[in-house]
Amino acid sequence: MEKILLNVPNPIMFALIELTAHRALFPLAVTSLFALAGYGLRGVTRSGAVAGFVLAFALYACAGPRAFVVLGALFIVTLLATRLGRQRKLALGTAERSGGRSASQVLANVGVASLFAVGYGYSGKGSLLAGCAAALAEAAADTVSSECGQAFGGPARLLSTGAQVAPGTNGGVSWAGTVCGVLAALGMSLIAVWAGLVTVPGAWIVALAAVCGMVLDSLLGAVLERPGGLNNNSVNFLGTLFAAIFTLWLA
Repeated sequence: MEKILLNVPNPIMFALIELTAHRALFPLAVTSLFALAGYGLRGVTRSGAVAGFVLAFALYACAGPRAFVVLGALFIVTLLATRLGRQRKLALGTAERSGGRSASQVLANVGVASLFAVGYGYSGKGSLLAGCAAALAEAAADTVSSECGQAFGGPARLLSTGAQVAPGTNGGVSWAGTVCGVLAALGMSLIAVWAGLVTVPGAWIVALAAVCGMVLDSLLGAVLERPGGLNNNSVNFLGTLFAAIFTLWLA
């Protein structure tokens, strides 16, 4: 009798599994299309599309469509920024490869945001959503500041010593790039408010954390990346991580 009962599916458990699977179908479809679109637009490589799908699905499934809207904004902003002034970047030798970003680059820019989204899914703490928003805003600010600095800025200066360097040098900053990066951070924080990811007061914290993370990214680039102590992906990851944690501390 016991063996027979063990083979009978629990109707409550079956219903929960079925409901969970149903709720996962829409995020699965949306993030699949998102990854395919990114690959089709040459924003990411094949490996980047796979990594992007995994991270986007985790973010959407745990933090909902509001977080995915901000992620989508990050993709659009960074895609446009990397293609801005491409001829000048090619002349400088700093243009991003035409195939798009690899899996490691996607992980460096979006990994922290997805991690905080998963944390929110388990704990329900709203501060983790703010951290997620800050990580995405920092990734946008860092990319925009770098790309716009190369496209429009003159000679850059190392944040560590003030020495003048060529545009695109690791750790180099310019006024044009910095202003564009700050505007990107503000824009992403406003999108997070519009999407319902953070409140209006929280948006100021997100923007501040993103700008601080952008500055830290440049400092790490000058002090550690240029000598070879860290690679660009590590620096980008640490910048987003700092922004997210700094937001938790301020919130």
